Amino acid sequence: MPPVAAKPIRSGERWIAPAILFDGSRMREGVALRLMEGRIDDIAPVDRVPAGAAMTRLDGTLTPGLFDIQVNGGGGVLFNTDCTVGGLRNLCEAHRRLGTSRLLPTVITDTPDTLDAAARAVIDAGGRFGIRGIHIEGPHIDPERRGTHARHLIRPLDDRTRDTIAMLRRETVAVLLTLAPEAVSPGDIAALADAGVVVSLGHSNANGAAVEAALAEGARTFTHLFNAMSPMGSREPGLVGTAINSDAWCSIICDGVHVSFDMVGLAIRARPVRDRMILVSDAMATVGGPDSFELYGQSIRVEHGRLVNAEGNLAGAHVSLLECVQRLVRHVGRPPEEALRMAWTHPSQLMGFEHDIREAALDASELMLLDRNLEFAGYLADA
Repeated sequence: MPPVAAKPIRSGERWIAPAILFDGSRMREGVALRLMEGRIDDIAPVDRVPAGAAMTRLDGTLTPGLFDIQVNGGGGVLFNTDCTVGGLRNLCEAHRRLGTSRLLPTVITDTPDTLDAAARAVIDAGGRFGIRGIHIEGPHIDPERRGTHARHLIRPLDDRTRDTIAMLRRETVAVLLTLAPEAVSPGDIAALADAGVVVSLGHSNANGAAVEAALAEGARTFTHLFNAMSPMGSREPGLVGTAINSDAWCSIICDGVHVSFDMVGLAIRARPVRDRMILVSDAMATVGGPDSFELYGQSIRVEHGRLVNAEGNLAGAHVSLLECVQRLVRHVGRPPEEALRMAWTHPSQLMGFEHDIREAALDASELMLLDRNLEFAGYLADA
């Protein structure tokens, strides 16, 4: 068989040959990617790179920066209390320094005015800073499964929320909405799904039948599996059992605090469909910032790696998404390729974004380098 001709050198091109490339689906060795004007233009075997082409070899793993679909805060900013473009910029920059290049800023249960301000801030950000939409977590949840959410602000789905979501969708902003099936009326989830909203089930005490009905209406995912949801029992699967046994997506916080590492592994192995798990951080303002902040007028602080309120109850997570990836590999024993899919590929698929790095034409600012221990080593653009 005659040799395959090398591709001609193009003006302004540069080739990058990492030891390992995660291309958005799998790990690959012996390949190089071509950048044209800073964007991925091609991926080819190293031996097909044109002779004389500018090529940089890198140790470690080159991968897209991670995509976190549940980020309450970071860098000292809590989105609920700083619903501004400036606040979003600081929040995103804090997570970018920790390996997350895309995220959904998350506004939790609050007043209608706060939700509206959060939506307007995301619209005004215009997709800058790595923002890929918004996650609205509450206020349409079950008070008995509220977690750190304020009971007095919880309410059924209403026209104020519908109007805010309609405003977001008119501006083509991707919306992830966490709600409890018992907080909406029949047909509400179907209407939201028809409007392009990704409906997630969470903070709920629903039984298995109610969860199945919500999935049938169009709910597509579950929010932080095991946390703030009806447990699995021998006679009633609850939200946990129904979620695990479904073919829907499930997000999970792999910090060893919200969910034990044994239970994370069990959930992954028990799913009937592979590749339906998503890592999230549920990060609060302390990630990349000071060790305390205020939520609903109450002081939240870091104690022994845990975020707790004045009563000592858990109040969000003090972890980055990359740390969740590392813990999934080190403590749960899952392969790095799977961990990266759970932190890039799967959230991209859920929210409707291209995950293949060549098809997405990612630029160098979104490609990060991890060392052999999966520690963050910087972005390609900075190198």
